[in-house]
Amino acid sequence: MSPVEVRALEPYRIWLRYDDGVEGEVDLSDMASDGVFAAWEDHSFFAGVHLGPAGSIAWSDDIDMCGDALYLEITGMKPEDLFPRLRNTADA
Repeated sequence: MSPVEVRALEPYRIWLRYDDGVEGEVDLSDMASDGVFAAWEDHSFFAGVHLGPAGSIAWSDDIDMCGDALYLEITGMKPEDLFPRLRNTADA
């Protein structure tokens, strides 16, 4: 699964749709104003969210997020649900 669409919502939320049909919103307000994410205080900057390389969700070259991590948040899945080989590693 890879993100195919992203839209900024207010305040500090994004909507995502993935190629497997999963879609949903993620609240990023707990990160806003923290470190590099202070750039989001400029609402036009936050609204510039776009799909970055390799499935990332990006605002600039310096600010991006892992599409897989956001998928987990939307679905409530655990990493080993998405990546079954992790389960085998944990058992070893």
